[in-house]
Amino acid sequence: MPPLPPDATAAGILDDLLTLARKAGADAADALLVDSAAMSMSQRLGKPEEVQRAESGDLGLRVFVGKRQAIVSSTDRSPALLKELAERAVAMARLVPEDDFCGLADPDSLARDWPDLDLCDPSEPVAEDLLAQIAELEETALAVPGVSNSEGADAGWSRSTVTLAASNGFSGGYSVSRRSLSVSVLAGSGTGMERDYDYHSAIYAGDLESPVTIGRRAGERVVARLNPRKVATQAVPVVFDPRVAGGLVSHLTGAISGAAIARGTSFLKDKMGQAVFAPGITIVDDPHIRRGLRSKPFDAEGQANSRRNLIDGGVLTTWLLDCRSARQLGLASTGHASRGTGGPPGPSATNVYLAPGEETPEQLLADIRQGFYVTSLMGSGVNGITGDYSRGASGFWIEDGKIAFPVAEVTIAGNLKDMYLTLRPANDLEFRHGVDSPTLRLEGMTVAGT
Repeated sequence: MPPLPPDATAAGILDDLLTLARKAGADAADALLVDSAAMSMSQRLGKPEEVQRAESGDLGLRVFVGKRQAIVSSTDRSPALLKELAERAVAMARLVPEDDFCGLADPDSLARDWPDLDLCDPSEPVAEDLLAQIAELEETALAVPGVSNSEGADAGWSRSTVTLAASNGFSGGYSVSRRSLSVSVLAGSGTGMERDYDYHSAIYAGDLESPVTIGRRAGERVVARLNPRKVATQAVPVVFDPRVAGGLVSHLTGAISGAAIARGTSFLKDKMGQAVFAPGITIVDDPHIRRGLRSKPFDAEGQANSRRNLIDGGVLTTWLLDCRSARQLGLASTGHASRGTGGPPGPSATNVYLAPGEETPEQLLADIRQGFYVTSLMGSGVNGITGDYSRGASGFWIEDGKIAFPVAEVTIAGNLKDMYLTLRPANDLEFRHGVDSPTLRLEGMTVAGT
């Protein structure tokens, strides 16, 4: 379909800014305008704790003088300030070292039309509605037998309009909105106290799970964690709950970022075209999912983007590239540029998911005599250069194919290169986070306990 026109006022501001940049001596330039509004509410034990509303308008200008670039940002968009902003950016660019890989996208690669992804709910909540939601949310969680206390419930709403223009001829914009609910509760007492949470976020209010569903799930999760045991150190199958399985997918997207590949700081830097996952595994990046939490109609350099398999049948098929990292590697951008108003673009994934398998979660567990089902991870012990993986974890012990008892204070360890090759997905994929995965089973990880 034809592209939706950018907001006329925002487009006019950016066009003026680009003209001023060229007059100041820039060879090329692009500009980004982000207008945002947000509201958040929180309460604890029935008492409202925080009510916030914020509105902002952020403007960013990137200019090029030869092979030099500079970026300036501001919240002031008055004509006098725009002229000063352009002159300051050009003056800065003349002082910085040359960068052979910087520059705007080639006009031939720009998005000329893009889909309407239905990313913005036109309705805006009133404070009283959000307060009623978090009250019901917390009350439902506290009503679950065994829940002893609350750390609070939160509701949020935001809406942003993004407009991008560049001297290579690109001009486009889109709006996004987000609704969210979350609650965190406690069970037990003293040193036997446990904590857990639940949340949900969606583009449209009508797609958001009910406070009752979220609250009940949070309460049931924390009660199930009571009286955890420790286990002996051993190598066993480890099963990742969907809540944490997406983290394994995120480690992949970090490892195939063009910036990491160009620096040579990725454990997958030499694996293009090779099998890095078990046969049959497919991992998809799709920026055009309707109402997707990380969807966008074009990338932050105005380039066309599209659905692609990052992993196809277990084989690594692509890096995530913006223009700069693509030039460093002698390749073409994959349309994965992302940026804010205060910095240059960098490669980033959009909606990423690991395609489901055919087995149910119960079938994945069925032949495990002793194993560990992970529901929570702590720490950031992942080495992106070597792939070494070590995280604090809690969850449940598996005995004879069934969940047996809660487990806490253990560490799981392995190497992502080995872990990916043994990975088996269940059939329970849900799109909830923007990076999503079904239940995953991995073989032979070390569980370090007593």
